[in-house]
Amino acid sequence: MGWRLLHRWLGLVAGSVALLLGITGTILAWDPLRDAWQAVPAPGDLPVSVLAQRVSATVPGAEEIRRLPSGDIVVYAFDAGQPRALRVDPADGRALGAYEPSGVSRWVKNLHRSFLLGDAGRVAAATVALAMFVLSVSGLVLMLRRMGGWRRLATRVRGTPLQRVHVLTGRVTVAVLCVSAATAMYMSAATFALVSVDAERDPDVVSAAGAQADLPGDQLPLLQRLRMQDLRQLDFPAAADPEDTWKVVTTQGRGWIDRRSGQTLAWEDASMAQRVHDWSMLLHTGEGAWVWALVLALGGASIPLFWGSGLILWRQARRRTPRIADNSTASHADVLIFVASESGATWGFAEALHAALVRGGHKVHSSGLEYFQATAATRQVFVLAATYGDGEPPAHAAKALARITRLPSTAAPVTVLGFGDRQFTGFCAYAQAVDEALRARGWAQLLPLERIHQQSAQEFARWGEALAQALGEPLALAYRPRLSPTTELTLMSREDYPDHAAGEAAVILRFAWPAQRWHERLRGCGLARFAAGDLLGVLPPGSSVPRYYSLASSSRDGFVEICVRKISGGLCSGHLHELRPGERIQAFIRPNPNFALDSARRPVLLIGAGTGVAPLAGFIRGNDGRQAMHLYFGARNPALDFYFGPQIQAWLHERRLASLRTVFSRSPGGGGYVQDALHRDAAKLRELLSRGAIVRVCGSRPMAQGVAQALDDILGAIRLSVVQLKAAGRYAEDVF
Repeated sequence: MGWRLLHRWLGLVAGSVALLLGITGTILAWDPLRDAWQAVPAPGDLPVSVLAQRVSATVPGAEEIRRLPSGDIVVYAFDAGQPRALRVDPADGRALGAYEPSGVSRWVKNLHRSFLLGDAGRVAAATVALAMFVLSVSGLVLMLRRMGGWRRLATRVRGTPLQRVHVLTGRVTVAVLCVSAATAMYMSAATFALVSVDAERDPDVVSAAGAQADLPGDQLPLLQRLRMQDLRQLDFPAAADPEDTWKVVTTQGRGWIDRRSGQTLAWEDASMAQRVHDWSMLLHTGEGAWVWALVLALGGASIPLFWGSGLILWRQARRRTPRIADNSTASHADVLIFVASESGATWGFAEALHAALVRGGHKVHSSGLEYFQATAATRQVFVLAATYGDGEPPAHAAKALARITRLPSTAAPVTVLGFGDRQFTGFCAYAQAVDEALRARGWAQLLPLERIHQQSAQEFARWGEALAQALGEPLALAYRPRLSPTTELTLMSREDYPDHAAGEAAVILRFAWPAQRWHERLRGCGLARFAAGDLLGVLPPGSSVPRYYSLASSSRDGFVEICVRKISGGLCSGHLHELRPGERIQAFIRPNPNFALDSARRPVLLIGAGTGVAPLAGFIRGNDGRQAMHLYFGARNPALDFYFGPQIQAWLHERRLASLRTVFSRSPGGGGYVQDALHRDAAKLRELLSRGAIVRVCGSRPMAQGVAQALDDILGAIRLSVVQLKAAGRYAEDVF
């Protein structure tokens, strides 16, 4: 919990200021790129003595030579009492023109370093840098937890499009932010003398007096040994001060040279603090390393998207947390409901349960799981617990388990309902941990632990029916999910598979893809983008509860296609089966990123039965790159329910599909079930999966369980399992 709360509040409190620093830092990062493009650098092995002599001969009154990080050479001089700064060509010392830093860059740099507020602004900037360092570290910790460790940090991101955007931009920005913030803190410490970078004073040295004339720069031994690649600054001795010396500053240290004898009077090696400061300056600004400056610019440009997506996610979570009506105090309630929710979506289910129990005459109190308790008045306790990522607790409930283990049990039974996603290996793992902790402490239960997949309203309703039976009282759970804006779809065509003795009718429906305005696409409204395997939420007439159907097409195809089996008494399936071309429905897209295929050139094993072949057909249809896809399809009768049959045969001919295995359970010699086909191809499957093949399974839950068991039997010989494939992100199911 600590990391997530820290990350969240630092992002909210310091985020807007960090956004300003990110934007100004991005602008400043382009300066090294421009300077590197325009620079006329000296050869790295050119002796400093040669450049000193060339400048003396071409620039009257030269007092100082500076080598800029870009490699440019700038000479500062007094000519007729007027100060000048000139860029010079190191090849001959010829002046190339006046040197004047950009006023805009100087203003942006002051805004970046001090918010134009002087020392107070520098203190504020240093504080923000510390906050950004902690923010980036906490973000990295959260990414590692979400992705499952370092090895999986670069794998495909799961979640909603907005969550994926936040994590993907976080990958880009977290390293850059961490480096930039750490270096900014070090440089701030040097600015405020918390770290001693420069020597407290120069050594007490002077040039020896005498009638001997000054030696020219090309005859000074130290300058002859030094090379331009190491030079920072070279100060000429002042003409009006006979005791003044040459002074040279390099990456290795500083030296003072007698102007008449050429003897090195003193040399100071650069301190470790100075070297760290130099590296901090390079890493923070990119000056002198244009490739790194480009990385800084790109990282800084990602900050607005990273911060904005995080802010929207936080606001979405806030909006999803409802204000519970008729919420009694815990001490007077006979029913307690405790919720653990990362995004706030689980609160919608708690609200429905709370309202149903209140309608049944109960006094109900709902609150976060971190406040878990039971009083003398308590008769029933319910825990609705979501799992974050791959088994983590929601941030606010991280200490709830410790609280549960400290509390003594009471007579009130505690029923746990878990919410999660089966694509994660830790599906509802937190709810299971809560349930186990409660049982270990002796708490009774009214119902065993139940798990809800992807916030399914249908599964929640079935759980409500079981709860009503266990309570011995009517209980109508009126859960209404917050829906995406719907889009009107017009039916283009339909392909019917009529009712027969072996099963119910099915139909393939193809809807026109509606054109959208640019701002609708930008906001991701309606059907702006979708992929095969995403879900089409359809609102049947007279109902606000959507039914979901896996998509057999993507937005690239230019149409929306689903395969629907008619369910006896089914409100939505019956409505869809009655549609005729030209008629319309209201629908929206629900992303299903965990089921999507990534772009890796690996073999793909597609396993489906019945209408579950729809998203698999969509994968094959979109296989323009001819990735090796192998389809195992099971149905009852090839003449009646071989859905997408002609298209599949055409895709096989086009090599979009590498191989096809079909089985038909109700046809003589049809081969049984899809699990039987897998066993017959055991050797082939072991070879494919040992080469990194990924697996997608779609169909009924019993079919998916049978497939998983068959694959476990097959893969045992090579020490692989479905659990291991899921953990590696290579196995996903879409079951109904």
